[in-house]
Amino acid sequence: MEVRTRFAPSPTGFMHIGNLRTALYAYLFAKNAGGKFIIRIEDTDQGRYVEGAVDVIFNTLKEAGIDYDEGPGKEAGNYSYVQSERKEIYKKYAEELIAKGGAYYCFCKGREMKDGGTEKYDKRCLRLSKEEVAERLARGDSYVVRQNIPETDGVSTYTDLVYGEISVAYKDMEDAVLLKSDGMPTYNFANVVDDHLMGITHVIRGNEYLSSTPKYNLIYDAFGWERPQYIHLPPIMKDKERKLSKRYGDANFDDFVKKGYLPKAIVNYIALLGWSPKNNEEMLSMDDLIRLFSVEGVCISPAIFDEAKLRWLNASYIKNMSVEEFLAAARPFLDNSKVGGKYDYNLLAPLLIPRVEILSEIPSLVDFLEEFGAYDLALFDHQKMKTDASVALTALEAALPAVEEMGAWDMTVLHDLLVAAAEQAGLKKGQMLWSFRIAITGRASTPGGATEMAALLGKEECIRRLKFSIDLLSK
Repeated sequence: MEVRTRFAPSPTGFMHIGNLRTALYAYLFAKNAGGKFIIRIEDTDQGRYVEGAVDVIFNTLKEAGIDYDEGPGKEAGNYSYVQSERKEIYKKYAEELIAKGGAYYCFCKGREMKDGGTEKYDKRCLRLSKEEVAERLARGDSYVVRQNIPETDGVSTYTDLVYGEISVAYKDMEDAVLLKSDGMPTYNFANVVDDHLMGITHVIRGNEYLSSTPKYNLIYDAFGWERPQYIHLPPIMKDKERKLSKRYGDANFDDFVKKGYLPKAIVNYIALLGWSPKNNEEMLSMDDLIRLFSVEGVCISPAIFDEAKLRWLNASYIKNMSVEEFLAAARPFLDNSKVGGKYDYNLLAPLLIPRVEILSEIPSLVDFLEEFGAYDLALFDHQKMKTDASVALTALEAALPAVEEMGAWDMTVLHDLLVAAAEQAGLKKGQMLWSFRIAITGRASTPGGATEMAALLGKEECIRRLKFSIDLLSK
């Protein structure tokens, strides 16, 4: 049997972290088994449709490295993968389900969206005679199609591959609407019909569907169709009490990319929210995830989204980048900083790679190159180095002529000249380099040492800043 999984998002906005994890797990499960991953757009609720959301879905999947085998643009069957284009198919199967006794016409007004409330529908339209139903249909009365839940004391049971055996009593289910009065299906019906017709073997989704799956199974059974296998996933929590939710503005994939997180780091982290590999590795490429993914590694316990952990993982990915890889990702952040286009990015990159955790930090690390001015002289105070403003003034007055007399702007030569100037002034090497770096940057923390900062600034700018700092210290 070929494994076939699907991701069926509703085009209602950005790709939330929980949705992306569902897509990722469905993709990994299929690819690990050598199967197919299908995309289906569930847009039957037109009232919630957001213009451009379909593009967001596909752009997010592409950026995350999740490719699909079948779906819009990759049609492999004789059907559409967009539910709003399959209206006649649902009508056909709704009529067939009615003929099999698994559903019935309901003409009650104002009850269409009552499902899930405290008052169950009383099945009154199930009691209508065939003749009365035919008469009302003939005169064009508005109707919905409802599922016919058995009126017995039985239960509907299935085995979930993560949560084990799940049972729900018939008395706890309602005759939910399957086809609305506008002819569009509800999720309850469309996902069953589509999963069957598209040959979906494993349904992977959030555990909020654990208790509703039994009523979907009754539809499979009424048609005489084989049920798929189910893999329900634990929720992703904001903290111990609250779920991550796009309803409350919790971050989505695009938010994290804009913050400066690498897509592959985000995907890596999301994969670990509810699943762990047997080898307990944490930095995993997409190929690693495909190779290692298994249902046995999926947890039942909720996963708490820890941005600090994501930040650490992102920094680990950055540290492993080449200069070329780093600049490909970091260039937009460099271009939008105050140093954009004014300095050699190839000189900046090696300094930033070991220090950047998320790319949006780059401007704060490099803007000092264009923001030099009066600064707090307490920056020169360093207990271990035994430096203060007076020591710094001595150091800088010794360094300035050495810098001015330099020929080629060579950092090895500059370092040796600064060390020699320190000795002549009766200072230690560390006192000179600390004072020099503060003097040309005006900051205690920079993405590199004294000579690395000098290399970026150039000789003339270094001399200007040294003179400025000497004047500042002399006041």
